[in-house]
Amino acid sequence: MTRITFESAQRWYAGTERPAVPGIDLEVADGEFLVLVGPSGCGKTTTLRMLAGLEPVDDGRILIGERDVTRVAPKDRDIAMVFQSYALYPHKSVRDNLGFALRMAKVPRPERDERVDAVAAMLGLTEHLDRKPKSLSGGQRQRVAMGRAIVRQPQVFCMDEPLSNLDAKMRVQTRGDIARLQRELGVTTVYVTHDQVEAMTLGDRVAVMHDGEIQQVDTPLALYDRPANLFVAGFIGSPQMNLLDLRRDGDALFLGGHRLAFPATGGVLAAEGITLGVRPEGWQVVGDGAGLPVRVDLVEELGSDSYAYGTADLGDRTATVAVRLPVRDSAAAGTVLHVTVPAGSAHLFDTASGDRVDP
Repeated sequence: MTRITFESAQRWYAGTERPAVPGIDLEVADGEFLVLVGPSGCGKTTTLRMLAGLEPVDDGRILIGERDVTRVAPKDRDIAMVFQSYALYPHKSVRDNLGFALRMAKVPRPERDERVDAVAAMLGLTEHLDRKPKSLSGGQRQRVAMGRAIVRQPQVFCMDEPLSNLDAKMRVQTRGDIARLQRELGVTTVYVTHDQVEAMTLGDRVAVMHDGEIQQVDTPLALYDRPANLFVAGFIGSPQMNLLDLRRDGDALFLGGHRLAFPATGGVLAAEGITLGVRPEGWQVVGDGAGLPVRVDLVEELGSDSYAYGTADLGDRTATVAVRLPVRDSAAAGTVLHVTVPAGSAHLFDTASGDRVDP
């Protein structure tokens, strides 16, 4: 059983005022595909490198299964790492790159060839086994890098932004390859990316990180449908969630001059300031004279979807608003849309703390 457990695992770089990772607590289930996602500098790669043994753990511990690996050398952790760079040996053939780790481990030649051939077939590399990396495309090189990890048959895969060097079309294809392979192999996988679309596509669960701390861990849909705080709400989703300040008068909530159809109750009444979150598809477009007026600056036509981006007057300031249009050609630049928020589409947050509050 290959469960991964972080228990208050901390990494503090010398000369810094605060730890890069203050103390992460996280459990990854046996066979799970967990994605660590967040902006640059949030601590996701440091967390992965602590798991792999490439960064020391200054406090706390990390377990793989029941084994404490906090002070175990990287080569003894039974982990395979796939890096952002392909890190292939340019003078070796694909076959030799795939089999290098097995040769170093003194795996007998017949077994080594059998494992390399099986992995090459799995990744569609059989016809390229005698070629050098320089004659391969970026996607093929990344598959070789993945194959080099797979052929070792490790307990855990660690993947550090393996698709960032690929173009958009190749990223989509290789993303599918990784998801398929992980399901087939059933190996516990921790995957790092800054791309929230990639995270939502690949992960059984997604851990959103900010300033070295996990903000929320959940399934992709749960993160999208019920973000725990303002950071998660703004980070997850493309286009991102609209986040707008509300005015409260008693139990009435106002967005600019528009009174929302639902009252403030529960935790909303206890908060001094309230931020409303609305997904672009959460707005309801209504007739002129009703709802919040949004002057359209740009309409983004994506074929299956259309999004209007515009500005709304909230009284003391203007705000940018994104609205998914119900039908094509229902708005154009320079026109005014009127929108309102059904209660089921509203996400409410305490502006000061950023925490979600229930209406």
